[in-house]
Amino acid sequence: MPHHDPPGIIAPHIPADAYRRAEATGHAVVIVVQTTDRIGRPLSQYLFPIAAAGAGVIGVFGLVAAFLALLDFAVHTAVTIAGAAGPISVGGISLKLFGSKRT
Repeated sequence: MPHHDPPGIIAPHIPADAYRRAEATGHAVVIVVQTTDRIGRPLSQYLFPIAAAGAGVIGVFGLVAAFLALLDFAVHTAVTIAGAAGPISVGGISLKLFGSKRT
């Protein structure tokens, strides 16, 4: 009787004596493969939305910080201009915005 190797990728997992006995007698070889089912979603499905939300939050924080820096610069500029200009008068009404406490 000629010797044949078991076919396929799973074949090395079949005991050689069981395969040869099934080949000699003509019986079928039953292969049981156990698999585990995944419960729930894999972590990769949660990772992208969390990363996108984190990037959005960091972007919003940067936008708020830039707005506050611009507002701070505008206020300092207005204070400098008002301090250098002195009192503002319109139609005879004089308004001194910023001045010294000694008048």
